[in-house]
Amino acid sequence: MITVLILTVSLVVQATWGATTVPITNHWYGGFQGDPCISITKELNGWRAHLLFNQNVDSIEVWVTWPTKISPTEYLLVNKDYNSVLHVGDRFCFTFLGHGFGDIAPYTTIYIEGMDGPGSVTPAPTQAPVVTLAPYSGGSTATKDYGAALGKSILFYDAQRSGKLPANNPIPWRGDSAPYDCVVGGWYDAGDHIKFGLPMAASSTLLLWSMVRFQDGYVRAGQLTQAYDMIKWPLDYFLKAWNPQTQQLVVQVGDGVADHNYWGRPEDMSMSRPCQTVSASNKGSDIAAETAAALAAGSIVFKTKGDTTYSSQLLAAAQSLYSFAKANRGLFGGAAPFYSSTGDRDEMCEASAWLYRATKNTQYLDDAKTFVDDAWAWALSWDDKKVACQLILYEETQNTVYKNAVVGFLEGWMPGSGITYTPCGLAWRDKWGANRYAGNAAFMALLAAESGLNTAKYRKWAVEQINYILGDNSHDGGCYSFQIGYGSKYPRQPHHRGASCPNRPAPCSDAQRTAPGPSPQILVGAIVGGPEANDNYQDVRTDYVLNEVATDYNSGFHGALAGIAHLQAINSLPATNNKCPCTTNGR
Repeated sequence: MITVLILTVSLVVQATWGATTVPITNHWYGGFQGDPCISITKELNGWRAHLLFNQNVDSIEVWVTWPTKISPTEYLLVNKDYNSVLHVGDRFCFTFLGHGFGDIAPYTTIYIEGMDGPGSVTPAPTQAPVVTLAPYSGGSTATKDYGAALGKSILFYDAQRSGKLPANNPIPWRGDSAPYDCVVGGWYDAGDHIKFGLPMAASSTLLLWSMVRFQDGYVRAGQLTQAYDMIKWPLDYFLKAWNPQTQQLVVQVGDGVADHNYWGRPEDMSMSRPCQTVSASNKGSDIAAETAAALAAGSIVFKTKGDTTYSSQLLAAAQSLYSFAKANRGLFGGAAPFYSSTGDRDEMCEASAWLYRATKNTQYLDDAKTFVDDAWAWALSWDDKKVACQLILYEETQNTVYKNAVVGFLEGWMPGSGITYTPCGLAWRDKWGANRYAGNAAFMALLAAESGLNTAKYRKWAVEQINYILGDNSHDGGCYSFQIGYGSKYPRQPHHRGASCPNRPAPCSDAQRTAPGPSPQILVGAIVGGPEANDNYQDVRTDYVLNEVATDYNSGFHGALAGIAHLQAINSLPATNNKCPCTTNGR
């Protein structure tokens, strides 16, 4: 039975004389987004603003000011140091997120002390917008906590941090490591301790895309602040890795062979960690462009957050790095045999597309059109981003050539297209990172669905793929999550050095690699490579095919979780029909 709830509320609000009405640009169950924009009519050196709502708001998130809750319907906003001075003629604009009960979109005003009001009280509009809530549609999705899975994925990225860890480090078994690297910070790639530039940048770009597109999903999951903290780690690293004066980009720290011969904690490493760079004489436009794409996407994310200084820093680096990549085309070969790119056109396309989104400079859009390929991609991966650029260009131009390429890619993942499906329904592209490829495709499907491409079909398919990874499968009697730490049945022996080590000061060596039983540390949030084509899977640490973890393995899966949380926020979670649905395991 379909039920529809119509909310009609009479509004009475104290709207201050001289105040500015705040547009509510988005809302969902439990929250809303407001975008104030105030015309400054008086010179201000330090300011205090008041946000007024016509109904109770439990809390707000705002980054350009220091907020104080005066009452459930009023918040005081005080300037930060960098934005304390406002001049006549300025437009002071920012974004905030409000949290409350139900699907709320309150009538909202803002005024600045000494410039507006307070003055007399005038009534707000007497009728609120009608909000129609679609019914929950059922299906096996009812047993999944996608928000919890998203939070756990953030913890995995936190466990991969290199460098001096912050005071709020949430991973108790991780400490400071590699303090003398040529560029300190960034993420370790997988279960090893190398910092590879291409997969780190590719992972960051996908994660940032999810933050741009599905911010309300992070809000619904209660993970937006954590996500900002998580993604700033690689962005800070990229800023340090690129030197626009010398035109050099550090693209790898650590030697692959030496690193893979070491089994132990990153905190205990003592081997040489060589530094590899790209420059005009040592080409690497594939990595340079992908890093530029991540920086450009990051500038959008942190501009939305309200951190305009950091956003501008990211954008400037993205622009100079893209110019360097464009002028110095050629592939980086130093990461062989681990990460060797097959081309740079997709990275150049992605970089120029994100720079267009960040700047609206049409030269970047023109560049992207010269780099885009209309072929159907085999998969979305750290090496191949054709479909990512095709989708961005479709969204920006509505050109059917790009649309057809995206649809062609996704249709190639559907049942009956020739791709292998496991008996329980995972779209199985390859034995190396089967979950990774399915998660990446699911993320693309959710993004395409948001752009109106076969929306119902692609949403359902994407959620079913994520459901499989989170437990709708037959392994170990069913309800087995391939994300570590989710539910009660999940991998206990990932191929990951740090997690295999006992607490210090106990030693850790190659003996831990082959030790039987669960790893001493739980690598919360990581997804392992995944099952074979027949759904078989063995949780064995030495099996680096099925039990590998990596930053790129999580990235599309992570983005898909944010996309599903977005669907929950707008009450549009599709009904699903997984072949091996989990009905127990506490989910």
